[in-house]
Amino acid sequence: MKKIEEIVTPNFKNEYHKAVINVRYTSNFIGVYYNSQLETFDLTLPQFNILRILRGAGEKLSVKTIKERMLEKSPNTTRLIDKLIAKKYVERIRGNEDRRLVFVKITQEGLDVLAQLDLQFEESYFNENLTPDEAKALNVLLDKLRNE
Repeated sequence: MKKIEEIVTPNFKNEYHKAVINVRYTSNFIGVYYNSQLETFDLTLPQFNILRILRGAGEKLSVKTIKERMLEKSPNTTRLIDKLIAKKYVERIRGNEDRRLVFVKITQEGLDVLAQLDLQFEESYFNENLTPDEAKALNVLLDKLRNE
């Protein structure tokens, strides 16, 4: 396990500065890992996020609600959804009373892809390097850092 000062130039002003650099570097590291796993299914991180939001909701959601729930806000949510529709992972549903309202629902194919990804991520690099207690402590610290 490499320490952050072995990866980047160790000119940290203090431990807070080092922590911020470490969090940013680790976030990028996780993104690269996820992208490599998602590549198999021709998915991007934002598309994966949309699929997970829809699966978690268990019902159709408006595009506006999906945008609000995304981890990384994207002005291109409609385009991302269009790509998921083309892959048959989600479907668009027009509102009954107001046809201008657009809802999105995950399809069985989308659920199947997520189930396969769940298996890949369960056996992931991260599960091998952190115990459940360490992951819990990390979650507490990250929540505290965001002051939520």
